[in-house]
Amino acid sequence: MSEVQTAPSTVQPLLDVDHVTIKFGGVVALDDVTFEIKPGEILGLIGPNGAGKTTCFNVITGVYQATSGTVAFDGTPLKGKKRYQITKLGIARTFQNIRLFPSMSAEENVMVGADVHSKVGILRSIFRTPYFRRTERESRERSRELLRFVGVNADPEDFAVNFSYGDQRRLEIARALATKPKLVCLDEPAAGFNPAEKQRLMQLIHDIRDAGNTVLLVEHDMNLVMGVCDRIVVLEFGRKIAEGTPAEIQSNPDVVAAYLGTEEDDDDTA
Repeated sequence: MSEVQTAPSTVQPLLDVDHVTIKFGGVVALDDVTFEIKPGEILGLIGPNGAGKTTCFNVITGVYQATSGTVAFDGTPLKGKKRYQITKLGIARTFQNIRLFPSMSAEENVMVGADVHSKVGILRSIFRTPYFRRTERESRERSRELLRFVGVNADPEDFAVNFSYGDQRRLEIARALATKPKLVCLDEPAAGFNPAEKQRLMQLIHDIRDAGNTVLLVEHDMNLVMGVCDRIVVLEFGRKIAEGTPAEIQSNPDVVAAYLGTEEDDDDTA
């Protein structure tokens, strides 16, 4: 009996980073980096401090333009697109340092994210037409729903500045989700979290994926990364040094050397 041939996967990547290099003067921040993310995947992007992880995020989200190479999202090249255009395409992100509007309520902060798709217009806003009032009501309801989804139990009408550090982190994730993304980019979301909060974050990341999103995660906490990611890409000094499953990454000697150093490194510094 002849063997049944299995057809290769035809799933197209949601995000395709292809030979991306970015230079700041004489400094090469990313050097010929290539990887892709499939729909529904949780991909970790890790590396020591200064490896280029946040720079890679910034190229994907339009903060920086690549010196060479391309980034495509859902088949659309991102070169030359502004940040709001990339957000409307379906890429949302959080930041290492929390960026909220402290004098606005939690509910209003999330509503800001939803505004990227608003069709209300200036005249409807000025005259507070029935369409405007209905849209605002639906936006508030959606904001509260997202706050509950991410685990913020504080008063949604309270100022964001009054929220705990953990709730501010979760509030920023809710605002990102309000943009109706296909890809959610989380930049060190566990920074400052205690073990219990990290456990809740792991569940939230799975919940975000289960809700139909794809996730790109930059994180230093290796227990969290290994526990939540399907695949991992490792950067060192702006170059990709490894890619694979968590088990493959944990046993990769180049990754171990990048994080822990080598005996030769120890000898050099002795």
